[in-house]
Amino acid sequence: MQIAIKANDLSKKYDSGFAVSHANFEVPLGTICGFVGPNGAGKTTTIRMLLGLITPTGGSATILGESINHPEKYLSQVGAMIEGPAFYPALSGEENLKVLATLGGFPIERVKELIKTVGLEGRGHSKYKTYSLGMKQRLGIAAALLPNPKLLVLDEPTNGLDPEGIQEVRDLLKKLAQNGTTVFVSSHLLSELELISEYLVMLRKGEVVFAGTMKELLLQQQPVILVKTENPADLVKVVEIAQAAGHSATIRSDVAHIEGPADWAGFLNRKAFESGIVLTELSPQLPNLEETFFEMTGDRS
Repeated sequence: MQIAIKANDLSKKYDSGFAVSHANFEVPLGTICGFVGPNGAGKTTTIRMLLGLITPTGGSATILGESINHPEKYLSQVGAMIEGPAFYPALSGEENLKVLATLGGFPIERVKELIKTVGLEGRGHSKYKTYSLGMKQRLGIAAALLPNPKLLVLDEPTNGLDPEGIQEVRDLLKKLAQNGTTVFVSSHLLSELELISEYLVMLRKGEVVFAGTMKELLLQQQPVILVKTENPADLVKVVEIAQAAGHSATIRSDVAHIEGPADWAGFLNRKAFESGIVLTELSPQLPNLEETFFEMTGDRS
């Protein structure tokens, strides 16, 4: 298996403490790897270190086999979009890309091809200021693709997009991966990453809490039963019933999340009834990425 990104004990320390602490993970070539974590978990700091924009205080990493101490050796094969893309509002999408291609020394012919790749055909001649947010993001991805990169690094590419815009970006990333581009994409929209990522790196307070395939991650997790009660105060009693029977349980946003197999729901229902508690929802489900993320990062926001 060839590796696009490999981090060994990668760390960045500031006066206030570690922004990223001893991060270890690998991203295989030709895959979409989701990079998730609550805001402030250290995702952007990690990305900046990988792109040679800031220097690590400890550990090492390689991109496409080259050390991040020598970004000049790999940056020509890496496309990146960190924070919102910056373009000239009065120029068209196509003109903006031509300016960037000229500055970067990339073939101008790629511009037409990329406009098509990112689904902006027919709008390449429209001024950038007339673009919707989704179109702007797609143009940003087109700009990141100008070097014809082996690795595409995107920091929150769906930030602020409506569901349609998110779908557009998602389809585009899938298409790029199918054509052999490795995509490393950070997001806090877990449901999005679940739909497109094969691999996942999960950060919490600057530490990697999971790195591996999405499949491995979900297999590690227990099935969950979601419970709502007519009287929200009764949720505490439901949690006590579950814990007394040896099941882990927490309350989030007026819903009890109880770890346990689907067939245990009947027992819980009976016990709640005996205690005079009216359940308005009792739904066993296999954990999705959102659930798993909460369990692993302890993020209860």
